[in-house]
Amino acid sequence: MIELYIFDMGGVVSLNTDVSERIAKRLEIAADQWRDLLHEEFIGLMAGSITTEQFWRRVFVVTGHRVEEDLWAHFFHPVPNHEVISTIRELKAEARVVAGTNTIESHYQVHERNGDYDIFDGVYASQRIGLVKPDPAFYNYILEKEGCSPERTVFVDDFPENVAAAGELGIHALLYTEAVKLKRELDTLRGKQSSAS
Repeated sequence: MIELYIFDMGGVVSLNTDVSERIAKRLEIAADQWRDLLHEEFIGLMAGSITTEQFWRRVFVVTGHRVEEDLWAHFFHPVPNHEVISTIRELKAEARVVAGTNTIESHYQVHERNGDYDIFDGVYASQRIGLVKPDPAFYNYILEKEGCSPERTVFVDDFPENVAAAGELGIHALLYTEAVKLKRELDTLRGKQSSAS
């Protein structure tokens, strides 16, 4: 019996969440160059080991572009994935449903203001817990806090490496591609005939 569902946010529960290209365009840098130049700093932001202000100072050092506003927040306009949210509401009738998300403080605060986390029983955000997927410690932290075993847990994410890492721990791990397929897979796990087929 499934007791806990862990959902990723960006690309699953919220859409339109990747702002890298928009930031790169504002700074007049190629998107792939932007990601390569500041990869380590972005990981630091997700892990909560550097602040937003420190990140933008580092951008100035690396690129020569002085950024006066937080572009992570400026360009971040997530759109709710209503089909997945409907599925989450259904799951909440029988188990705990939490968010397990790699995010940064700027995006966390936008989600919080929008009420995007309200659907969940709890939120485990990388920059708040200091752990980043696909590190096994990320999933184990949630399991420990929730008091749930891997075999009674389902994890949903749109990144194959995150799904693989969860699966290696014995968690039922599902790769999100679209809402109807996810609903069908969840219904199968729950031992029900999917109404989506």
